[in-house]
Amino acid sequence: MRRFYFMFSILWGVVALDQATKWWVMASFDLYEVRQVIPDLFNLVYVHNSGAAFSLLASAEGVWKEWFFIGVAVAALAFILLLFKQFCVRHILYTVALGLIGGGALGNLIDRLRFGSVVDFLDFYVADYHWPAFNVADSAICVGVGLFLLQNLRDGNEEKQ
Repeated sequence: MRRFYFMFSILWGVVALDQATKWWVMASFDLYEVRQVIPDLFNLVYVHNSGAAFSLLASAEGVWKEWFFIGVAVAALAFILLLFKQFCVRHILYTVALGLIGGGALGNLIDRLRFGSVVDFLDFYVADYHWPAFNVADSAICVGVGLFLLQNLRDGNEEKQ
């Protein structure tokens, strides 16, 4: 039960950090405003992403898209609870990973319910190539998936030995 509370502490910590940073950007920037932080590497920019990760389906039209993304987020959160029962008893890293993924999914879900899109503001680039803008929730999801896969690989190697 302690791991369950630990996972939810991470989840709500991610949501709080994600929503606080998005609130700061929306309060401090005009839409599409760019502020250079590290020349030729990193900007802060205020944009709304109506698509999924890396603007996937951003150009799709219709109400179905919004409901689709909300449904995916809700399904992901339910799936995380199922994974928790199976994996978190094995290793604490699974608990951390699922908390990060769940917090990221919930942070972006809150945006979709409030705005119909996700607020992105982190813009990394080299020369004229810009990685798609992202946010704290996206980062938490990526780190969480990476940690989950890493621990899964470690578990697989231990079983082989």
